[in-house]
Amino acid sequence: MKLSGEFPSVSYREGAAAVVQLAQAIEAIGYDHIDIFDHVVMGYATADRPAGPYPAGMPILEALMTLSYVAAVTSRVTLGTEVLVLPQRQPTLVAKQVSTLDMLSGGRVRLGLGVGWQESEYEALGEDFRARGKRMDEAIQLLRAYWGDTQVNFDGQYYRAVAMGMEPKPPQGNRLPLWIGGHSQPAYRRVGRFGDGWLASHIDEADSARHAIDAIRRSAAESGRDPEAIGLQSMVAPPPREEADKRFYMDHDRVVARVAAFQKMGFQWVSLNATAIFQAGARSVAAIIDVLGALHRRLRAEVGQGARLPLALASTVLKCYHASPV
Repeated sequence: MKLSGEFPSVSYREGAAAVVQLAQAIEAIGYDHIDIFDHVVMGYATADRPAGPYPAGMPILEALMTLSYVAAVTSRVTLGTEVLVLPQRQPTLVAKQVSTLDMLSGGRVRLGLGVGWQESEYEALGEDFRARGKRMDEAIQLLRAYWGDTQVNFDGQYYRAVAMGMEPKPPQGNRLPLWIGGHSQPAYRRVGRFGDGWLASHIDEADSARHAIDAIRRSAAESGRDPEAIGLQSMVAPPPREEADKRFYMDHDRVVARVAAFQKMGFQWVSLNATAIFQAGARSVAAIIDVLGALHRRLRAEVGQGARLPLALASTVLKCYHASPV
């Protein structure tokens, strides 16, 4: 079982040094991957639009910029998004940004993609919300073309390129891993056709997981791909919306039990949400690091070992974090 830490934008409140502190701690503790979620803007309630599930004033660092910052201060942990809302962005620019990030991080990028849910955000970015599924499928193919082809020619319904070049290519080339999120039949088909993995977020029982995984594997087989090669990751718990759910990450027995259940369902990865850890009561970067460390120790004992920095280096780094509050 591999462990991802979903990076909390709220860490910026303690300054840029705290973002570095947390990123390096996640790596030193032994997590395999850092994910960050994506929103550019959030909509307030209006006369024509109800309030969304999250407050419009929620602090959210831009995902790719933050990953570039994190890449510069880490060396082993892989980096990704959970998820980047691809159809509301210009895909040629995304191809360039991600290629550059992969180059400067030494080939450590795993890009997570989704279609999103917030129509007002699409409107603010000048993109069509209603066509987001079709545009997502096309944009994924365009990303692969830019990362692999010397000369790109692409004639789609929504995107076009005529004899275009993009260099440098990412070190991983057009096999840079693309993991796709979503909980719908179109999303499952998309994972099977195009994805290297599925990013699940609302799995609450084994039957729903089995239904989704079966649909993904059917789509992969129909597309001539190996169904067993598609990776599976789930959030341990989605971002809490109810007050009762906000204490989940403080009950480590529940966290471990849920991860063990995901492992039995066939998931090879889980993601621990550090924003939810903050909401559960770890109200500083140092406190978030303590909880992530304690959960990592419990989870490795329960589900096995992952990659780590050398023990002496990790111990030194973590001592420095607690000796130098920000």
